[in-house]
Amino acid sequence: MAAYRSAAGFQRVLLAFKHVCLKQRCGVIICRYSTVYDPNEKTFDKILIANRGEIACRVIKTCKKMGIKTVAVHSDVDSSAVHVKMADEAVCVGPAPTSKSYLNMDAIMNAVKQTGAQAVHPGYGFLSENKEFAKRLAAEGVTFIGPDTHAIQAMGDKIESKLIAKAAKVNTIPGFDGVVKDAEEAVKIAGEIGYPVMIKASAGGGGKGMRISWNDEETREGFRFSSQEAASSFGDDRLLIEKFIDNPRHIEIQVLADKHGNALWLNERECSIQRRNQKVVEEAPSTFLDPDTRRAMGEQAVSLAKAVKYSSAGTVEFLVDSQKNFYFLEMNTRLQVEHPITECITGLDLVHQMIRIAKGYKLQQKQSDIPINGWAIESRVYAEDPYKSFGLPSIGRLSQYQEPLNLPNVRVDSGIQEGSDISIYYDPMISKLVTYGKTREEALKKMEEALDNYVIRGVTHNIPLLREIIVHPRFVSGDISTKFLPEVYPDGFKGHMLTAGERRELLATTAALYVAVEIDGEKVEVSGEWNLASALLPITINGKHRNLQVDKHKYAYFKLRVLSKLAAYLSKHMPEKIPEDTSSILRSPMPGSVVAVSVKPGDNVAEGQEICVIEAMKMQNSMTAAKTAKVKSVHCKAGDTVGEGDLLVELE
Repeated sequence: MAAYRSAAGFQRVLLAFKHVCLKQRCGVIICRYSTVYDPNEKTFDKILIANRGEIACRVIKTCKKMGIKTVAVHSDVDSSAVHVKMADEAVCVGPAPTSKSYLNMDAIMNAVKQTGAQAVHPGYGFLSENKEFAKRLAAEGVTFIGPDTHAIQAMGDKIESKLIAKAAKVNTIPGFDGVVKDAEEAVKIAGEIGYPVMIKASAGGGGKGMRISWNDEETREGFRFSSQEAASSFGDDRLLIEKFIDNPRHIEIQVLADKHGNALWLNERECSIQRRNQKVVEEAPSTFLDPDTRRAMGEQAVSLAKAVKYSSAGTVEFLVDSQKNFYFLEMNTRLQVEHPITECITGLDLVHQMIRIAKGYKLQQKQSDIPINGWAIESRVYAEDPYKSFGLPSIGRLSQYQEPLNLPNVRVDSGIQEGSDISIYYDPMISKLVTYGKTREEALKKMEEALDNYVIRGVTHNIPLLREIIVHPRFVSGDISTKFLPEVYPDGFKGHMLTAGERRELLATTAALYVAVEIDGEKVEVSGEWNLASALLPITINGKHRNLQVDKHKYAYFKLRVLSKLAAYLSKHMPEKIPEDTSSILRSPMPGSVVAVSVKPGDNVAEGQEICVIEAMKMQNSMTAAKTAKVKSVHCKAGDTVGEGDLLVELE
């Protein structure tokens, strides 16, 4: 009975009870988190979410469970977005460009006053780590659901955070602890540290404003691009330089701290599968950490949080080498994109915890209460072409969209629906697909099934790449690092290479939709209930269950044709289309805006020389000459918006 006399003790018992119920309901483990809501624990009547897309929807879901009214903000192009429809109220804060809407502090502050919101949840990105925004809210008596401005300032500045980490006895990467003034000073510092080095934005995050440099020329170029991206994304172009740890793992620790000096570490997340320093696939826990290393990393993360009097959910990121030496990378003072996998293995609702902490309540758990229950994997589903640099942005309208929520142990965090537009203005993420299992093997099998059952039409997406990653022998064995993608696909991702058996199965299935045939002299038995109106075709091929998606448009993974004998004979005599000479022309590989054009007609350019810079989703991409030649014509200028395949420059 003692546990029921203590409010904190009662909460712990209730938490444990609810978690068990969620895990074992109907005998199936489900990929969920537990919002233990005590109606006597008053928080806020109304919360404004200063964000968009899937994270805004995620916050609204927990607010609804807690009985809290919500306010959505949106740009004019997002007026029909899912997060706007989910919220109790919505306020337009400006036109599509983020600087005029989701980063428009004045407009968002007006929305707070207009709606009478008592608190603001910033989500991630945008204003989530902006100390000025937190200060302005505090001045109006509105609660910022996140840490205080001191912690945001200290951890948001990578130079200051590294000094604080050293003082808190957290392992740090060797490097220059000051602000780099210009490109030549960057070269000097890089030479003193020793190549390779990482050039990165002091106020940055999310892979933006980061470049790896292996020589002086790359350092000069990296300084220019990193400072431009940092200014565009964060309004702060300061850079720092540190030693690049070659071939590391990227492993992070989730922390949770209240305003009473209590702090916990909620285990780790393995985030090593990346492209352009941005995460693609994450899992919790990591296959690499042993209990001692996990504890050491967790304790250092908590030590850092306490050093800055941190209060909220936050993430301390580490680089881990092959000998399990770990080094502090940065602390994200916000809810992390990949937080769902931590919720799956701990049963905690991190948004709920953030709201409680912001109101001033103590943590309900002790460190010994934090479990590792099962395994969770997250795949970031993007509107990107994975065949171009592992993912260049794709835009368009979702003509057909079907999430695999019919499967058990699957969670999809999304903020879009059929008919939604994917535009050049915002991050190309479609959703976070999460699967859960008692073991890693179960979670991986479920992810494979979920990806096969995910229907996305109207935009190019990265599911083919995600599908290949999670079944690759190196990934399955846990032999990964941040170099996984370039090492496994040194010439870029080319798609799945069919085995002879898979080829026969695919051809037979295609033919079965048309007429029964033999393939390569072998009979292939295809059976199933054909419903050509459905996006998914569950079939059986030679006794094996398969899920097929049939797409008549350009987004198919394998393009197949069924021809009559006559048509097949005549097709041999059709002239082949001559491929375009890509060495003499430069086309935009993605939709975006032209940041700079470095040449004019008549200029002589060398192979590899920069011709122009295209920005898409806040990432800048240098377009270079494929050969040494004279510039014949230029078809773009700074400020132009270009589409995928648009002609930029012609060479003689």
